[in-house]
Amino acid sequence: MLVYQDLLTGDELLSDSFPYKEIENGILWEVEGKWVVQGAVDVDIGANPSAEGGEDDEGVDDQAAKVVDIVDTFRLQEQPPFDKKQFVTYMKRFIKLLTPKLEGEQQEKFKKNIEAATKFLLSKLSDLQFFVGESMHDDGCLVFAYYKEGATDPTFLYFGYALKEVKC
Repeated sequence: MLVYQDLLTGDELLSDSFPYKEIENGILWEVEGKWVVQGAVDVDIGANPSAEGGEDDEGVDDQAAKVVDIVDTFRLQEQPPFDKKQFVTYMKRFIKLLTPKLEGEQQEKFKKNIEAATKFLLSKLSDLQFFVGESMHDDGCLVFAYYKEGATDPTFLYFGYALKEVKC
């Protein structure tokens, strides 16, 4: 299994069990998330409750909750939304921190294409949810989520160049 870690903080943000599609010249990875039920599960063991002297759900404390699979799996922490000025400030700092960690051709492709990817994100800014890794480090890579038109499950956007592939 492959895990993708934030190059800046080491937080695990994604794995190969969630397929991605490259967009914006490979700068962004698009990953489909899903709402899932987590917690208590009703298991039918074939017993007849009335014959057993019990009522349906008697004494059962149902702790089931709906969560988004990617957020739950990688313990992503939601952040307050950014306005345009805050987002541009974040992007300038992010580019400054990430660029020296990239090598040669990768660094050149990143520099060449990050502006278009930033404009793409700015166009969706009001629809985005912002997440960081478990450590909640200020310099960490942001993960973005939004709902495509008519979708019931969120789509996540990652900076592909900010992820380091680690074999588990």
